[in-house]
Amino acid sequence: MIKDKVLGWPALKSRLARERRSGRRVVFTNGVFDILHSGHLKVFEWARRQGDVLVVGINSDASVRRIKGPKRPIVPQGERALLVAGLVPVDYVTLFTDDTPAKLIAMVKPDVLVKGGDYRPDQIVGRENAGKVVRIPLLKGRSSTNIVERVVARYGR
Repeated sequence: MIKDKVLGWPALKSRLARERRSGRRVVFTNGVFDILHSGHLKVFEWARRQGDVLVVGINSDASVRRIKGPKRPIVPQGERALLVAGLVPVDYVTLFTDDTPAKLIAMVKPDVLVKGGDYRPDQIVGRENAGKVVRIPLLKGRSSTNIVERVVARYGR
């Protein structure tokens, strides 16, 4: 079931220990994922091909408000987590409350850490706790912010 893929940190740590005992490579990526779009799916598909198990960290609502402002997120954290968990490439989803996933990445210790190409290598949080860091090119013009701006332009006041 999809909701079984959404885990708290202790349960995630336990599952990942089992996965690693089975010889599986863990891949991690993270983001807000406020409004899912094709760019997100591309990242998840590409990230999953980098290993055997894909873990996605999602910013909590409070974290999103601090980073993006008081009008975000549009979709609450529980719904965002379920939507991401429902995607085929994703094995596990967990929330983090800090502004960065540094503590989560330190706990997961991924074999591969995947981030979008809009980050320079020195900007990638958690890189010191990953076996390898891989940057993926972004799809131009694909972002939740761009989608929100288009909706407001068409239907806003």
